[in-house]
Amino acid sequence: MGQSKLRAAAARPWSLLLVCLAGAASAGVMQARAQPDSNGFISIDCGFPGTTGYVDNTTTLSYAPDAAFTDAGENFNISAEYNPRLLRRYENVRSFPDGARNCYTLRSLTAGLKYLLRTSFMYGNYDGLNSPPIFDLYVGVNFWKTVNVSNVNASMILEAIVVAPDDFVQVCLVNTGSGTPFISGLDLRPLKSTLYPQVNETQGLILLGRRNFGPTDNRDVVVRYPNDPYDRVWISMLDTTAWDVISTTMEVKDMHKEYEAPSKVMQTAITPRNASNNIHFFWDWDYEQRSSKDPLPEFVTVMYFSELVSLQGNAVRQFYVNLNGEPWYREGFTPRYLYEDHIFSTNPFGDYTRYDVSINATTNSTLPPIINAIEVFSVIATDNAGTNSQDASAMMAIKEKYRVQKNWVGDPCLERTLKWDGLTCSYPISGSPRITGVNMSFSGLNGEISSTFANLKAVQFVDLSHNNLTGSIPDAFSQLPSLTVLDLTGNQLSGSIPPGLQRKIQDGSLNLIYADNPNLCTDSDSCQTAKGKGKLAIYVAVPIALVLALAVVIALLFSLLRLKRRGSVNNPAKPRNETLKGHVPSGDEQGHSSLHLENRRFTYKDLEMITNNFQRVIGRGGFGYVYEGFLEDGTQVAVKLRSQSSSQGVKEFLTEAQILIRVHHKNLVSMIGYCKDGKYMALVYEYMSEGTLQEHIAGNHLTWRQRLRIALESALGLEYLHKGCNLPLIHRDVKTTNILLNAKLEAKVADFGLSRAFNHISTHVSTNTLVGTPGYVDPEYQATMQPTTKSDVYSFGVVLLELITGKLPILHNPQPTTVIQWTRQHLARGDIEGVLDARMRGNHDVNSVWKATEIALQCTAQASAQRPTMTDVVAQLQECLALEEGRTGGNDATESFYTGGSGDPSFSDNAHVSGQSFDISQRSNGFEIGAGPATR
Repeated sequence: MGQSKLRAAAARPWSLLLVCLAGAASAGVMQARAQPDSNGFISIDCGFPGTTGYVDNTTTLSYAPDAAFTDAGENFNISAEYNPRLLRRYENVRSFPDGARNCYTLRSLTAGLKYLLRTSFMYGNYDGLNSPPIFDLYVGVNFWKTVNVSNVNASMILEAIVVAPDDFVQVCLVNTGSGTPFISGLDLRPLKSTLYPQVNETQGLILLGRRNFGPTDNRDVVVRYPNDPYDRVWISMLDTTAWDVISTTMEVKDMHKEYEAPSKVMQTAITPRNASNNIHFFWDWDYEQRSSKDPLPEFVTVMYFSELVSLQGNAVRQFYVNLNGEPWYREGFTPRYLYEDHIFSTNPFGDYTRYDVSINATTNSTLPPIINAIEVFSVIATDNAGTNSQDASAMMAIKEKYRVQKNWVGDPCLERTLKWDGLTCSYPISGSPRITGVNMSFSGLNGEISSTFANLKAVQFVDLSHNNLTGSIPDAFSQLPSLTVLDLTGNQLSGSIPPGLQRKIQDGSLNLIYADNPNLCTDSDSCQTAKGKGKLAIYVAVPIALVLALAVVIALLFSLLRLKRRGSVNNPAKPRNETLKGHVPSGDEQGHSSLHLENRRFTYKDLEMITNNFQRVIGRGGFGYVYEGFLEDGTQVAVKLRSQSSSQGVKEFLTEAQILIRVHHKNLVSMIGYCKDGKYMALVYEYMSEGTLQEHIAGNHLTWRQRLRIALESALGLEYLHKGCNLPLIHRDVKTTNILLNAKLEAKVADFGLSRAFNHISTHVSTNTLVGTPGYVDPEYQATMQPTTKSDVYSFGVVLLELITGKLPILHNPQPTTVIQWTRQHLARGDIEGVLDARMRGNHDVNSVWKATEIALQCTAQASAQRPTMTDVVAQLQECLALEEGRTGGNDATESFYTGGSGDPSFSDNAHVSGQSFDISQRSNGFEIGAGPATR
């Protein structure tokens, strides 16, 4: 059989899959529901009209319309010319012309359980444009696959196995500017926790092929539910020119519980037609068809075996399994009679364009080899953290109650460009984002205030002003530990202020704003006696009038504050030039016992006005929260307020204040003023509107030239600390979250609370406490407890590697390692394109990438003596930037943001069978499965 025929033969089973998965008949009708059925299955016919679904005759599964699972999009029928060859599920689609992201929410799941997700797409020229779109598919906040339906009448099915982090899963379609996203079908199937051990909280599997070798009956072309209780779809594969079929009607039992291939699949197997031959088949990874955002080609495979013939006498069936000419299972393998056995890879392997499997009989075998089935997967990373589960569930319930029609789609705090309007989120270094602010003012809200707001345990301000909310104020608000501002102005609320909120108002921890609620009683006693007569009525009316007058004054004050934030009124804060006395940390300006600051000093009341009562949180660290503020001239500032429970104490505060006063460089964040007012301590410094470097690396908002420029500017800031200060400084906590970007994407080093001074003679300081962030800390500093300037160089080298690779300092996939080790392993093979962040997709000067990577590895040398100085780093990065600017002409406008790259080099893999294991190195690139010529 020629090569082209082999590929054609390989393609036929896929087309059968596309047709058979769509098979459905209207044998029954069901009420549309957003809950799993009795099996835990959710089966959705996307774009199906109405509120009732249907039952599939073959599988007996109930398919529901999708209206209960998404609140966006439009229903369409595919073009009539494609209908005759299709069955029911592909006749219609849901299209999403509006919004960057649209999601389906599948609820009532079990957090921590494994689920199989399956999506199907049939374009069928539903929009009359004759142009299939390209768009991205996500599971929650994790990228799944780029959907690229090749032509008008082609179909595409994608399947993933993931762990649900919450009691719901969202499948999201993201518009990438290449056409309107659409979908035909969506399925969810629960799996046992013992199945597919490669799947965990940080790693999922994407199905590339699932083959059932041997069936000859047309009724067995597809095996799925009810024969497979998990509704996996097994497609038959048989090359009659090379293979014979052996089969049984007896049950094949499973004892391992790791994959549970159904008996129906295991009842057939193939064996070479010529008994002296081997079984040979292959799969291809079509590198050219791989999307720029697709996971790097790392594969996991499972091969299934069962003896279906009762062997007599001295008959022996024993064989080796080889992959690309190398032993994949080195020992002779003997399948058991009517029991399912399997060989599987515990870790991904990758970097070949073709994978040739050869199953060869051993010299002891009297019978040819067999194989019953195979599954092949690629790996998907699922380690991105979505919004805190309780916060996300609360906001979804609030959205549903008030039927919010904003961009409230998918994960509430996903990223800046897709974050829900009106929400403020905090993004801790580790853990899930938390919702710290909710602004739903002027949103047309009706009905009572949802008690679900009380589930937002990290929220600091809630603004529900200027709506049409009725009923009473829930006392549950008093249970929110961080709530400081609750604005209920301009509603139709009634009743009295709950006692829990009264107590918080009295102790000063809550600012409740409630003007323009004519039916709201502000005094519980007056509400209870409002029907009294005579003098009592006068005694009651006077306090009410006074309270109302006070409320009007408060409302006017807050109106003025809001106008002030727009620069229309003067800020009443009066900063003063004073001297701040305090302890100077040891080792920092030795011999001085006081800290003299001549910058502007603010009182705590000033800060309340500047920040509008600390309304908007823009960051959080060990020191405490960082708030947005505005000075009297409209200048935007950042106010870092020390929390009373802060892990960084007075010493760190004084250190940072002192350093910010002393250092002045365009690549260091500058301080505008400070506050030391009793127990309150704060720093007021310039506002960096684009947040941290870490956010931009994770969100892929930087070109290669921008990354180099940011690296250079950060290096210049550190060089100034080491060389330009009167008393030089070691930063001690250089990391991507401590490098901030302004509106021009200019980089500035921040957070000097852990810094220490040194003298030019020793170039180090002695400490008895190890500080820094895991992944960035100099190993020599860890061993000696003596940080040096080279400690900062080491940390900067890690930052530079993050900019180059797009990866975090510590990696966990497939095994725990560091970005330093990962990079060195790749460069050992000369694979510089595999090192660079895949999202650059070739838009870079390769020499500049090589040079930048070499600089980073020099910076992260184990011995500090082998590391360059920051002055050397600056000079080399200037050369890197010159190389890249030579390619682009120095113009960022000519560059675009990319999200793709080249393949990953090989690494070690383990294959297991019945408790035995061995090591093997493999390489890969893509996927098509097919039969091949038998090899002797």
